[in-house]
Amino acid sequence: MYEEIAELAINKAVSFGASWAEARIQSDDSFSISIKNGSIEQPEIEKIRGISIRVIAGGALGFASTNALERNRVIEAAEMAVKGARAASSLTKEKIEFANGKEEKADFSVREKRPFENVSPKSIASLLKELDLRVVQSAKNAKFPSRMFTLSYQKTRKLYLNSEGSQIRCCVPRASFHFLCGAYHPLKGTIERSFQLGASDGWKAVERWKLLEKVEREAKSLEKNLVKGKRNQTASMDLVVGPEVAGIIAHESIGHPAEADRILGREVAQAGGSYMKPDWIGKRIGSESSTVVDDPILPGSYGFYLFDDEGVKARKRVIVSEGKINEFLQNRETGKNFRTGSNGAARASLYSVEPLVRMANTYFPAGNWSFEELIEGVAHGIYMKNFMEWNIDDKRINQRYVGLEAYQIEKGEIQDPIKLPVLEISTFELHKRLDARGKDLEFHAATCGKGDPLQAIPVFMGGPSLRFSGVRVGGDRKC
Repeated sequence: MYEEIAELAINKAVSFGASWAEARIQSDDSFSISIKNGSIEQPEIEKIRGISIRVIAGGALGFASTNALERNRVIEAAEMAVKGARAASSLTKEKIEFANGKEEKADFSVREKRPFENVSPKSIASLLKELDLRVVQSAKNAKFPSRMFTLSYQKTRKLYLNSEGSQIRCCVPRASFHFLCGAYHPLKGTIERSFQLGASDGWKAVERWKLLEKVEREAKSLEKNLVKGKRNQTASMDLVVGPEVAGIIAHESIGHPAEADRILGREVAQAGGSYMKPDWIGKRIGSESSTVVDDPILPGSYGFYLFDDEGVKARKRVIVSEGKINEFLQNRETGKNFRTGSNGAARASLYSVEPLVRMANTYFPAGNWSFEELIEGVAHGIYMKNFMEWNIDDKRINQRYVGLEAYQIEKGEIQDPIKLPVLEISTFELHKRLDARGKDLEFHAATCGKGDPLQAIPVFMGGPSLRFSGVRVGGDRKC
């Protein structure tokens, strides 16, 4: 039935005058349940389904969507998309063309080892209550007055067809866990910890995360750094960061700037610009230790997909290779503009929005150094295991990371906790100062936002522990 509706949409769009057309039918079934300060919230259940139709007519793009999959409504949407494109064509200076005209056929699904739907809401609520209790009971010298934990699940099914003959089906389940906790001490103030876990899997992922042990460790770490953490004295020093910090650096300072629509200036008013320029392929922006990749096809990853939302086969993208820009993230339109073709980076969060150039799983690959070797090479510095907050400007040049769990390093040994060390640095200086990558590659889930209306999509951010030489690290003024 859905194939007939999608084919109808494409055939009608072409009959109305489109030179190219695509139809994407997408359904998202989601469930989430939260606990706030010991109280279970009402479960949230949502079912979203509909079709989008995108066309090229008169050298311009047109888009329309509807949640009604009846023939007459789909025909109306197809006509609306073509009319919109024709109206825009008179205002379009450069006619839009797409690269990658290859016909693709695929049908893939991620199999859940233990389906999330088989776990009762009562069991999930019981787990959340136990998580909250573990955090509260772990407090010895501080309190945790603000606590919120959420378990979520979403199953996304897509059917994609276009006028070039492509037909792609997929089904991807995703489980996720959100942790938000604030610690308070009457003499030391407050600090807050938040993080997300995620996977393209069902309840088996939740079991792998061992949440009871993890939240207890996080709470104890939060308390220790609040109560015992010392203020850092601002100075130039070596800095070792953990995989979580490496991930946010890869995502923010390399992934977003490499989005081709930003590079072309098409996202300035919505999501910001980029320091990268169209002719920067091959340009050095960091040391030889700086390599960042984006790989949608990582099995089990939160940002997993095999074909993007323009029907292009996904592949691993090496954005920066040994300090030099190697490729940008491209969709079919920008791929035509850059004469490279798309590398499968077009993603849409729902049926009702157009696909944008997006990341999937962005990370520093593992290096050759053990964690002990990274630390041993530091005479005086800081180990920043994770972060409390980060900021970066709209061109992704100047950035600020505030560490959370952090420790002083003296003569190659980890010593006292450091409270909220601050790294403020430019992208170029940061990547220039990267001198070693560890072997301990890890991934951390996130929900990345972009576009207007805002599109939130699942991604991985990751890397091994990294060492930066001679960077200026300060102390947070709130300490």
